[in-house]
Amino acid sequence: MTNSTIATSNLFKPIKVGNALLKNRIAHLPTTRNRAHPGDGISTDLQLKYYTDRAKNGSLLVTEATIATPKLGWYPNVPGIWNEKQALAWKEIVDSVHEAGGFIAVQLWGLGRVASPALMKEKGYDFVGVSDVYEHEKSEQEAKESGNLLRALTKEELHKLATEDYPNAVRLALDVAGFDAIQIHGANGYLFSQFLHPLINTRTDEYGGKSVENRTRFLFEVIDNIFKVADASKVAIRLSPYNEFQEPGVNPYSKEDYTYILKEFQKRADQGNELAFIDLVDGRYDQDGVTEDINLDYFYKFWKGIILRGGNYTYDQKDNWANIVKDSNANDRTLVGFGRHFIANPDLPERIKKNELLNEYDRSTFYTPYDYGYNTYPVYGAKDESDPDAKITGKPLV
Repeated sequence: MTNSTIATSNLFKPIKVGNALLKNRIAHLPTTRNRAHPGDGISTDLQLKYYTDRAKNGSLLVTEATIATPKLGWYPNVPGIWNEKQALAWKEIVDSVHEAGGFIAVQLWGLGRVASPALMKEKGYDFVGVSDVYEHEKSEQEAKESGNLLRALTKEELHKLATEDYPNAVRLALDVAGFDAIQIHGANGYLFSQFLHPLINTRTDEYGGKSVENRTRFLFEVIDNIFKVADASKVAIRLSPYNEFQEPGVNPYSKEDYTYILKEFQKRADQGNELAFIDLVDGRYDQDGVTEDINLDYFYKFWKGIILRGGNYTYDQKDNWANIVKDSNANDRTLVGFGRHFIANPDLPERIKKNELLNEYDRSTFYTPYDYGYNTYPVYGAKDESDPDAKITGKPLV
């Protein structure tokens, strides 16, 4: 494929997403990176540089998963947005992204059963999930040793999460930090995905059982309460219909369940509450990464809005970006997303446009707390003069 074919494709035509007019259709997918300040979830100067550098292309950036409430668990060195101090730190990043010409959405995270029971006990919280089904024996052993056994969230707790905790994080993200949008993390074995999976959700109340209406009830209670504090054009969701990561295999009712979800979102759109976009993990994601391309055309049939798709584009460069050009040209409502390549190439859209070689990503540095392997990838034509032995950690922004 020639450079001109790529440059003149839909990839580099502007598109309106929510209230934002993007300069291109290449998006930064949410990628957990562990560069926040440990203990308090405050974003750091490392994150500020990372997102600012990638905003210069005018792309949509979706942040790393960010804890919406500590009640549902968290990990060391991941950011939060459940209090004003955290939101003010994020504001420094958001303002810088906007000054650079980019747009940014924060992904709101709830861990549930995949949290650390020992860390939850240390912080004074119960280890809670959709039901009392552990992720694996290691988690159950840790829960027993820490004296913090997994228990199902009560209906009262679910109500408070939907009416108070998630709306609080949304208000802080939009009104204090100034994000262009929020994205609910509904994928990859985390809380909302746990509710949907029938082998994890063993509840016998109105939030469980065989009924998809029951298994999606909490999701739509959260969404509908978010609409009370935020315009739907600033709300998005991430979905992974064929996920195996942190789950006991693919949901056996996947297509039926996600068809129902899409119809419910489209129903709300028809009533004036159209999401900014749906972020679709368009493959089978397991412990080793996306391993299989899945036909998910039905997403376009039942959802008429913007779809950000990604997961299977990592190796598309060997085909001269034929797949992202094909997918973006197929309609006028597709964004293509990258995680690993955007990590290693702060100027990724420009490199794709010119069909230039990419920096290779180093997976061993993805989850360290250091700057090396985070802000040390050079733009095209520059040399990498960073020190791999440097142990530079982030400074909190507030």
